[in-house]
Amino acid sequence: MKIRRTMKARRAMTAVAITTGLVLTVAGCGGGGDGGDKSDSEKSSPSSSAQDKGGEDEKDKGNQPPAQDKVLAESKQDDISLVVTSAVRDEGGFVTVSGRVTNNGSRLWVAADWRGDERELGKNASSVAGASLVDKAGKKKYLILRDTGGRCLCTRFVGGVRSGDTADWYAQFPSPPEGTSKVEFQVGNMPPASIEISESE
Repeated sequence: MKIRRTMKARRAMTAVAITTGLVLTVAGCGGGGDGGDKSDSEKSSPSSSAQDKGGEDEKDKGNQPPAQDKVLAESKQDDISLVVTSAVRDEGGFVTVSGRVTNNGSRLWVAADWRGDERELGKNASSVAGASLVDKAGKKKYLILRDTGGRCLCTRFVGGVRSGDTADWYAQFPSPPEGTSKVEFQVGNMPPASIEISESE
């Protein structure tokens, strides 16, 4: 009788030990699956990857050209390329024309013939001072605005534009009548660039 009771007791203890071992094993596996042992950086990896994707999307958006960079006209002469990106009529009675100029040559470009032939514009070296707007329909030419000292309301390319570089520029003119929107931008010996004036918002 004692032997039978001892055997039953041993079997019961063995069953309890096996059951306990299985429970601990399952708990250990479950803990790994839940990510309980992961570091904080590993836990945040899904959101980090989402942020990375979001960052890539933002970069893609950043690579798209801005609306104001729309090319209205382009004029080329030799190694110089001039682009007009904006021509806006302002309430103050003037038109602001702006864009970019690129030096595709191998030497420094100083806009020597862009300052104009007028004696009053002599202090405007390396600038867009000699630019004008021509209204062919109205048979009128609008010269660049200048202050009382003869300095043009325009960009000066201080130090010139190096080979392969691009520089932004702007120039302001008296505003043609409101009914006039199509004009030609002229500067130096560059071919005329036909542009359309838009109204300021």
